[in-house]
Amino acid sequence: MQVTTAVSELTPKLAFSEILSFAYDTFCSNKVRFLLTGLGMVIGTASLILVVTIGLTGKQYVLNLIQGIGANLIYAEYEGGSQRITNTAPDPLTVDDMTAVREQVSGIVSASPVAMLDERVPVGNGQERDMRILGAYPAYQTVRNLVVVSGRFFDQQDEQSHNKVGLVTEKLALEIYGSPEAAIGKILALSQLPFTVIGTFRERVNTFGESEVTASTFVIPYTVARYFTDTPTVKLIYFSVADSSMVEPVTDQIRKVIQSRHRSESVYNITNLTQLVKVAEKAADGLTFTLLGIAAIVLLVSGIGIMNIMLATVSARIREIGIRKALGATRREIRFQFSSEAILISVGGGLIGVVIGLALPYSVRFLTEYRIPISGLSAIVAIVVSSLVGVLFGTVPAARAAKLDPVESLRYE
Repeated sequence: MQVTTAVSELTPKLAFSEILSFAYDTFCSNKVRFLLTGLGMVIGTASLILVVTIGLTGKQYVLNLIQGIGANLIYAEYEGGSQRITNTAPDPLTVDDMTAVREQVSGIVSASPVAMLDERVPVGNGQERDMRILGAYPAYQTVRNLVVVSGRFFDQQDEQSHNKVGLVTEKLALEIYGSPEAAIGKILALSQLPFTVIGTFRERVNTFGESEVTASTFVIPYTVARYFTDTPTVKLIYFSVADSSMVEPVTDQIRKVIQSRHRSESVYNITNLTQLVKVAEKAADGLTFTLLGIAAIVLLVSGIGIMNIMLATVSARIREIGIRKALGATRREIRFQFSSEAILISVGGGLIGVVIGLALPYSVRFLTEYRIPISGLSAIVAIVVSSLVGVLFGTVPAARAAKLDPVESLRYE
């Protein structure tokens, strides 16, 4: 027992730095082979970072679109209005509903009713055009996040003075007058009442006719729109809250207030864009996970490549392994040596891939006006994954090298 202990103590031990040095020397002596092997790891880690970047960019793009419509927006609409089998009278929304909501629900910063009319309007030169007339409050611009292209939006004074003014859509101004600026000051006659065009507008995000704003829309003060309606009913009521976190609770409160003011069987659609945000986030996350799966396959293939090249390396260095074992190298040291070579390939390729994966979005940010989101966490995950690939796929070759018999290895030709 004492002799065995003495022999073990005299056996030379490879230091950690020496093992890494051997791995580096092996890499330098077979640069082309190891570079081609590490290329898969470069592509895989770069793909992983770029996939996360693409997913974040897509999510940010969709959220910006929704923000353009109004992330803090809540709208109420009566779902009835069509012809009924029975003689039950309709129960539409009114301006009084909006007033009651503003009095009873806190957190609402602005609101506007929308009265909707369709009219055939003379546009000059003996021509007429079908237009949608929207009667709204001055706050309609803020609530709907509209962009005034030329001129101005009507204000509180226009509303109180019943000024016959309004704004046409940018597209309508281009079609009729040639440009948004040329539309300013033009006269449109609604039921023989002359209205002066004081501005042109467009939606911040194109809703492709899915909102109350169409390509041929003329927005006028609500007090003037009442000239053309028999009752103070409105098609829509828009509300805007101070913070996006308040949207869902305020929506529920608005629903309760409006329902309490109408018949129990009447149905009202009080909703917001929160659900749309959630759907968009799920779609973006789904796309990201799909692309991450593709990147994972690339990393798996590169890991298999590392394992194959390391197995070939073990076969080519059997005699070297026998010499090292004869000189006292233990199985653990041989295993760690070959594992370190696999890790060197994978981590080296991973670092290069991280640099490439981060360089592309950073270059877009520096060279263009687009602010692409960059995830530092994805870079850390890429490094960890590349290290794990090296450890996992380097285990089999390292174990094979460690099990070789030193006597048989020295005889190997």
